[in-house]
Amino acid sequence: MNSSITPFLMFEGHAEEAMNFYVSIFTSSEIHSITRYGENEAGAEGSVQKADFSLKGQSFMCIDSNVKHAFSFTPAISMFVTCDSEEEITEAFHKLSEEGAVLMPLSTYPFAKKFGWVQDKFGVSWQLSY
Repeated sequence: MNSSITPFLMFEGHAEEAMNFYVSIFTSSEIHSITRYGENEAGAEGSVQKADFSLKGQSFMCIDSNVKHAFSFTPAISMFVTCDSEEEITEAFHKLSEEGAVLMPLSTYPFAKKFGWVQDKFGVSWQLSY
């Protein structure tokens, strides 16, 4: 049996937009598959029923929930990204923080040459380190 742990992100109508956004930011990233809701199915027709994608080689899954929930993403769980260059961390920080929130400014810290923590416009939190 082949086992693994894959982060699973639940969006409410923005899964495909979020995947495309993330894939555009990080190298070695791609969308592998998208299954969409069809006509007369539980979710909005054409929205993401299930998708698989990878960022910097890490596998992810996501959906567009067909149910409105009283919860969303929280910074208590974040994606930790080790960036390959100062250019990568700076670009990722700026793109991910647009329309989102800066939780820790991009700076030098005792534990990293450069580090920043943001919550993106979809509510997903990212810790970026170089």
